[in-house]
Amino acid sequence: MLFTIHMLDRPGSADLRAANADAHRTFVGAHLQAMYLGGPLLADDGKAPVGSLIVMDFPDRTAAERFIADEPYNRAGLFESVTIRRFGPVVEPRTSSATGQE
Repeated sequence: MLFTIHMLDRPGSADLRAANADAHRTFVGAHLQAMYLGGPLLADDGKAPVGSLIVMDFPDRTAAERFIADEPYNRAGLFESVTIRRFGPVVEPRTSSATGQE
């Protein structure tokens, strides 16, 4: 079943995000088979990360909670808040470039 994990960064945490980016990418890379979509949430300037959003397939909520508990950004204390919710897609993601434009 799909779950969203919505994470908002603590204010002024850009250095903490940068310091843990490699560990985050390695961790997420080991879970790509379950990833539906994911990426950073951006400030209005379209550049500065202010959080993250992922949608992943987990067997249950407990597995989603274990995943985020082990996530390097979360373990480092980057997130001000983390919200986990079940997700029922109606529209599937379309294929697009990394910038979100076709």
